[in-house]
Amino acid sequence: MNSFPRLGRSVRRTAYALVSCCLAATMLAGCSTHEGEYNPPGANARVGNMLIRYAHISEPPNGPWEIGHDAPLYVWLYNEGATADRLLGAETTIARSVDIVTGDGDERGPVEVPPEKLVELEEDRPHLLLRGLKEEMRGGDYAWVTLRFERAGEVALQMHAQLPTSVDEDATDTPGLTPPSPGE
Repeated sequence: MNSFPRLGRSVRRTAYALVSCCLAATMLAGCSTHEGEYNPPGANARVGNMLIRYAHISEPPNGPWEIGHDAPLYVWLYNEGATADRLLGAETTIARSVDIVTGDGDERGPVEVPPEKLVELEEDRPHLLLRGLKEEMRGGDYAWVTLRFERAGEVALQMHAQLPTSVDEDATDTPGLTPPSPGE
C-alpha cells in the first residue's frame, strides 16, 4: 500500500523538472576546462562570498615531505560577491610560515580575487607555500590551514597532502610504494 497520495500530473512534471535541473547543475558544477586530465583532490569550503575549492598540499615527490622542506599548497578561489576581495595569507601549525609565492617560488603580496571570477592558485602560477615543515608529511596526511581574506574573513580547512599519482618503477618493486629513506 502506497502511503503517499497520488500526485497530480502537473505536480509530477514540476518535480521531474526540478530534479532534472538539480542534476544538470550538479554535473555542470563538476566540469572544468581540464576535462579528463585528473581527479581533482582537496577540501572545499565557503567563507562570506568566497568559495574555496580543491584546497590541497601538493603530492610529495619521491617519498614524504621531510621536516624543513617547503610544500606547495594549491587552491581555487571563486568570489560570488559584487566587489573584489583579496587572499591576504594563511597560517598553519605544521610549518614555520605560509607564504604567497609566484609560479617561480618568489614571494609576492596578496592575491586579488575579482567578483564572479575563478582564480586558480596552482603549479606554475601564484600559489601558497608551506615553508619549513615542522613534521614529516606523506601523501594522504592531513593538516589544518587557515586562509585569511580581506573581506570574507577567515576559514580553517583540513587539507590533505595529495596521494602520489606516479611511482618510480626503478625505486621499488611494489606498485604505489616508494622505498624508505636510507637508514630506515
